[in-house]
Parts: sequence; structure tokens; C-alpha cells
Amino acid sequence: MPTPASPNPAAAPSTEEAVTRVIAFFETLSPADIARMDSFYAVDARFKDPFNNVQGVPAIQHIFGHMFVALQQPRFVVTGRVVQGQQCFLTWDFLFAFKSFDKGVTQTVHGASHLVLDDAGRITLHRDYWDAAEELYEKLPVVGGLMRWLKRRANSQ
Repeated sequence: MPTPASPNPAAAPSTEEAVTRVIAFFETLSPADIARMDSFYAVDARFKDPFNNVQGVPAIQHIFGHMFVALQQPRFVVTGRVVQGQQCFLTWDFLFAFKSFDKGVTQTVHGASHLVLDDAGRITLHRDYWDAAEELYEKLPVVGGLMRWLKRRANSQ
């Protein structure tokens, strides 16, 4: 019986190394980096968050590209990580300012991402978890008042 070929450690990063690379990419992400996302995502990767559910690098690039168009100075700060096998869970703060109102006022969304990586260390699944009502809608001028009122009503029952 033939012995299985041993993997070449230089060919594929460990999951820890791949996660460190992904974190560095997202914490320094700029509009120019959008074109390099295929270095971090597998060709058929899935991305899901409270507003999007897409597959493929071009669709993922579009989401992050739109982020830079719609918001002022968006950036991620990873605050925690748990790596197990070929996946990880990251906690993060997303800092930005709205372009259309409250210009220059930094907003923060607290969230988390579940990432599944392939053998080459590229993301095959990127699922973001954050509370759109509390973290975003409550910060909007008109909708925010309604959301806060609804929250108070629900909590008083």
C-alpha cells in the first residue's frame, strides 16, 4: 500500500498564519486593495451579512468597494479571534462616518465574522454577524428615533 504524500508546509499556510494574514488585510483595507481580494478569497467564496448574500470574488469585491463609496474612512479593528481547524471566529469593531449626515462623526458597529478557509488559506465562507437594528438603524436620523421607540416598547411589555 503506498504511503500518502506528506503535505508541503511551504506550499500552504497554517490556519493560524492564514488568519493573521486575513486580519492584517482587513485592518489595513483601502479602495486600492479591493482588486487583491482574490488573494484572500476562493473563486467561489460565499459572503453573507445582514444586507448581502453573494457568491464569487467579483460580488464580494463589489460589496467592499461600495463600502468605500458610501462611507467616510471605513475601517475594521479586530478585537478577538478563535481558530479551530480550517475555520475561525473573529470579533471586530467597524468604524466609519456617514457621508450624507453627521459628517465626520465616527460611528462604531460591533460584530463578528465566521470564516472557513480552504487548504491554501483562502476564505471559502465569510459570514458576518451584527445587529443591524441596534448597530446601524438606531444611528440614522429619522429611522433611529422609531427604532429606539420600538425597542423601549418591546422591553416594557
